[in-house]
Amino acid sequence: MVIGRNEGERLRRCLAGLGEDLASTVYVDSGSSDGSVSLARALGVEVVALDGQRPFTAARARNAGLARLRELVPDLELVQFLDGDCVMAEDWLVRARSAMAADASLAVVCGRRRERFPDATVYNLLCDIEWNAPPGLAQACGGDALMRIGALVEAGGYDESMIAGEEPELCLRLRQRGHRILRIAADMTLHDAHITHFAQWWKRTVRSGHAYAEGFAMHRRDPGGFWAREVRSNFAWGLLLPLCVLALSLAWVWLVTLALAAYPMLALRVLRAGRRRGLSSREARLWASFVVLGKLPSALGQCQYYWRRWRGRRSLLIEYKGAASKPSGDGG
Repeated sequence: MVIGRNEGERLRRCLAGLGEDLASTVYVDSGSSDGSVSLARALGVEVVALDGQRPFTAARARNAGLARLRELVPDLELVQFLDGDCVMAEDWLVRARSAMAADASLAVVCGRRRERFPDATVYNLLCDIEWNAPPGLAQACGGDALMRIGALVEAGGYDESMIAGEEPELCLRLRQRGHRILRIAADMTLHDAHITHFAQWWKRTVRSGHAYAEGFAMHRRDPGGFWAREVRSNFAWGLLLPLCVLALSLAWVWLVTLALAAYPMLALRVLRAGRRRGLSSREARLWASFVVLGKLPSALGQCQYYWRRWRGRRSLLIEYKGAASKPSGDGG
């Protein structure tokens, strides 16, 4: 099951790489204007075009796609979720199905998502590093994953109100019901982030902060403190410390210097953690620098969420990636 919005040629690669051993394939489109719907239909894929009268979210798209899959194949037990900017690895489904068959407690099996062009920009490389998580039992998965439909339905599916972070939130509910998430040591998908400008990275990080705040607010009374650590960290480093620096700058310059010294200390801690993960020196330095810098837009995203919530307004999509080139020959 594939979701997308203005993915253009990325969607063509995604659908063409699915193979022929699937019970059915459904593509869910969220208001594309680039001919994506025509492209999918031309490739013989079942299409669900979401009504633009309701806000688009990835969660809504995944729920709609799953509902259509269950209509087409009522006895379907497993569903592979895939983002339209990804291409599935050739042997992924064989390995993922094998893992599912070996352990009935598993609700989700995911693997290694890799960036297609990690050397094109530092932002693409940061995505590749972000997705390089160790195999084993995990707390959550990303947008690409093989899921057990029974467990997914039992948990109530994706929360359609969330504009980001819907997968970890779903995984939390699955784990609360006794299900498990497994990340196996296998390539799963090849992703085309196409982040070429700092502004795109900034907006993506704002979206992450928004997701942290929303997820924490939804589950603040649950045991374990879902995303509580991330929310506190982003507020502390991205909002409170800068405000303290600003206030101190009006009186004591030496205290400003002392406060600013906390950021290199944080970067050093992240750098060391990156090296322990097996990152190269360059990757660890890059990762540490942007983790520290990312505290600012993450805090901004959290503030946006709480501001909209206080005003009783629904959050809208935060899109960081522009439309891809139009698919050729699809009439779009």
